Amino acid sequence: MSDWEVWLIILLVIGVVFSNLAVLKYSSKFKLPPFGQPQKPADKSKDVADKQDDDQRKS
Repeated sequence: MSDWEVWLIILLVIGVVFSNLAVLKYSSKFKLPPFGQPQKPADKSKDVADKQDDDQRKS
C-alpha cells in the first residue's frame, strides 16, 4: 500500500470521528419525550357514551 493510500484512510477515519462528534453535539439540543409516556385520549365523554350504548344494546 502506498503512502498516499495510508494517509487517505487516516484522514477518512478522522473525518468520520469528527463528523460523528459534531452530530452528537448538535442532536443533544433536542428534547425528546420520555419513553413509554401514555397518550391522552381525544375525548373521554364520547368513549363513555359509546360504552353506555353498548351496555344498553346487550341488555
